[in-house]
Amino acid sequence: MSMRASAERYAKALLDIAINESDPETAGRDLEAFVELVQQHQDLQRALAHPVVSAAAKGAVVQQLLDRLSLSAPVGKLLLLLASRGRLELLPDVLAVYQERLREHRHVVQAEVTTAQPLSPERTAQMRERLAAMTGRTVTLTTKVDQAIIGGVVTRIGSTVYDGSVATQLARFRERLTERHRA
Repeated sequence: MSMRASAERYAKALLDIAINESDPETAGRDLEAFVELVQQHQDLQRALAHPVVSAAAKGAVVQQLLDRLSLSAPVGKLLLLLASRGRLELLPDVLAVYQERLREHRHVVQAEVTTAQPLSPERTAQMRERLAAMTGRTVTLTTKVDQAIIGGVVTRIGSTVYDGSVATQLARFRERLTERHRA
């Protein structure tokens, strides 16, 4: 089984348990905090990832961290389970999948808007509202600036891209002219 598939199973289980037994938002924040903690401390990261360190030792390290941190019970159980199975390296992927699934559960969609110039806060709010009306979901919007698009907007929602950039329109126009010239 691939690492992504394993991460999806653990993330789905965590979300299901968090929805039924606690708060899925809190579980997400706790999982993210633990992943960041491990990533910020290279010695800890190496100890939890090193194959020579036994699962029992990794579990003991995780338990000591849990004793000092106030993480939700579902996250603590997941961390101990991953440690006992030698699967702590899955944590970043589990976090990414958990966040995706939590957004789906909350009916939130992540959108990225790229423009040639920075958007004003008012224009950003208008874009968010239009995308929410278009998708029927709450929209979390991130913006990027890329002067190469010349003008217009490129919007990515999940794997779907809506490319209304001037650069793309010019490229299409050039293709049509070339096709006509060949004919």
